[in-house]
Amino acid sequence: MTTTDTTPKRVQREAVLEWVPIELMQVSPLAQRDLNQARVDRLAADFDLEQLGTPTVNFRDGHWFVIDGQHRVSALVQIGYGDQQIQCWAYRGLTDTEEAEKFLKLNDILTVNAFAKFKVSVQAGREEECAIDNVVRSAGLRISQDRSQGAISAVNTLLRVYRRGGPENLARTLCVIRDAYGDAGLEASVIDGIGLLCHRYGSDLTDERAVAVLSKAFGGVHGLLNKAEFLRKQTGNPKAHAVAAAAVELINSGRGGKKLSSWWRADGDGQQLRLAEEAS
Repeated sequence: MTTTDTTPKRVQREAVLEWVPIELMQVSPLAQRDLNQARVDRLAADFDLEQLGTPTVNFRDGHWFVIDGQHRVSALVQIGYGDQQIQCWAYRGLTDTEEAEKFLKLNDILTVNAFAKFKVSVQAGREEECAIDNVVRSAGLRISQDRSQGAISAVNTLLRVYRRGGPENLARTLCVIRDAYGDAGLEASVIDGIGLLCHRYGSDLTDERAVAVLSKAFGGVHGLLNKAEFLRKQTGNPKAHAVAAAAVELINSGRGGKKLSSWWRADGDGQQLRLAEEAS
């Protein structure tokens, strides 16, 4: 006689629910976004335990590392629950790289700012972000939000320039900006615009000439941006394209050397347009 197994089938997660002492929790700076103290203060000011949710943690090296929920845990400490235990989804033995990958997957459905995602993606070993980080470091710069020397925070722009022309174009772009403008030029619109410039003109653009002219032009990077803003309003094109066009005009105004072709082309009505393949 055969019997039928009527035991309900279950989907079993790798993580299990455990009660974890808050005092044993840490945050890995390599696998988490930076703590936003203002957010912690807001949570602590009107904290509702029913809204705590279930943080995600990983046990390694004698500590519980918070993968997701560091602001909620910090708020609990701030209001005096630091000696308590809370229920968490718990992993054991993940490396910090694996923690970073878990964070990214968990936050695919949550709102995480671009810089935090980029930082954790580098730690997780994701190809594009690691390649960009290497290019930035090779140029003597670094990806950071602290506004110190050589810091770049415009990670979405770095991704765009990298995807447009690869690591060589990104490296060239950053070196031109670094040598022409220093830290003042390491902002999104300048990186994007000079990236377009390097990508479009290739070997027709001499980096030494570009640096020499741009660095000596009136007003420095602010002069470039002012000129770009005028072109943006005049043509209705995006700011990055206007920056590229302004750079072309400045480079062509320098004495000697081969002139670059105009950034713009004209349609049948004489309107200035960017090239169609670069419209995105």
